[in-house]
Amino acid sequence: MQAALEVTAKYCRNELEDYGTCVSSKPGTWQQDCHEKKVKVAQCTSSHPVIRKIRTQCAEPFAAFEQCLKLNQSSVQNCSKHVTEFLQCAQSVKVPDQVQN
Repeated sequence: MQAALEVTAKYCRNELEDYGTCVSSKPGTWQQDCHEKKVKVAQCTSSHPVIRKIRTQCAEPFAAFEQCLKLNQSSVQNCSKHVTEFLQCAQSVKVPDQVQN
């Protein structure tokens, strides 16, 4: 989860910040009141060219990370190697300069 958040934060920072601000300002009703902002984060992450390329090129290390999380729900720190491998892959993805933030 942390790896996905780091990638999302890099490429969808504004949407993620808006959602986070909404959630923290509405502790009792954030699930309803912030739904639209959550959708905007999801739209950004599914449509951003960089994230789409990372999903394609780093699918294998991300799948290994997800599997590790399923197997280590009570001790997610056991998956730090998988997080590192995914982040290294994500950082190595080459994208055209005009697409980067």
